[in-house]
Amino acid sequence: MDGLSVPAHGFKLIAGIANPTLAQEMASSLGVELCKVTATRFADGEIFVRIDENIRGSDVFIVQPTNAPAENLMELLLLIDAARRASAARITAVMPYFGYSRQDRKDQPRVAIGAKLVANMIETAGADRVLGIDFHQHQLQGFFDVPVDHLYARPVIVSHYRKKRLADLVVVAPDVGAAKMARGFAKQLDAAFAIIDKRRPKANVAEVLNVIGDVDGKNCLIADDMIDTAGTVSEAARALKGLGAKDVFVCATHALLSGPARERLSAAPIAEVTVTDTIAIPDERRFPTLTVLSVGELLAKAVRFTHAEQSVSSLFD
Repeated sequence: MDGLSVPAHGFKLIAGIANPTLAQEMASSLGVELCKVTATRFADGEIFVRIDENIRGSDVFIVQPTNAPAENLMELLLLIDAARRASAARITAVMPYFGYSRQDRKDQPRVAIGAKLVANMIETAGADRVLGIDFHQHQLQGFFDVPVDHLYARPVIVSHYRKKRLADLVVVAPDVGAAKMARGFAKQLDAAFAIIDKRRPKANVAEVLNVIGDVDGKNCLIADDMIDTAGTVSEAARALKGLGAKDVFVCATHALLSGPARERLSAAPIAEVTVTDTIAIPDERRFPTLTVLSVGELLAKAVRFTHAEQSVSSLFD
């Protein structure tokens, strides 16, 4: 048994249907088998789950990102409830991607704060703690009244770009909200920093107004937490090239790649788009310049540390 493995006794890793490949990689890293689960649908589409092993008194980790469709969130809630009713000692919801996280405030009249609602549902279902990667906003941790371990995919992505040894690198924040994240990348890659002044007239539509920083003749790395329809990064790449940037790279933790994202990223002047596998990416959403890095080992280490009552933050020291 290697240093990452955990004893199977008292420990159970459960995978939902949203990203079974990532969960299997975590299980392999931990040296355990995934807990047997039955997940089926009634004729009307209603979800049915059953945990097919004894988990009484076990430390249970349920791996399920809550990206669309909403059935992914519903399955997570049902698995948590099933584990609680099966007398698990502790239940940790492992959400590589926290769906509904963009609905984190009431910025318009008569709108829901979806992130808080989802947090409430996860707690009500019976989760004792939450493990996630790169929440859309860090303050989302405060939406939960149970402990939250917030991981960063940055070490995985930084390692990838260090191997490229890009000269004259500038890390570019695609908007003000991504500035802190991009500065972290710039510091670890020993790169310069720039920021794009962006206006969003409506959801999933972005307009670049100005680029603050020197990008002429430089390699540029646009860093963000997620790529949805890819409007932001595509327009940002064109703006950077228009200002004389050499090669433009894009990195993000969560690859939603909705709607026209594949076509936009394929057509944009981008040398490489690097994402992680927090969300399962089907073949029809992939394209030649896409590189997918795994966060399986990172999550496995966090699960092992949590089970052993060790500090998860030490992963980033």
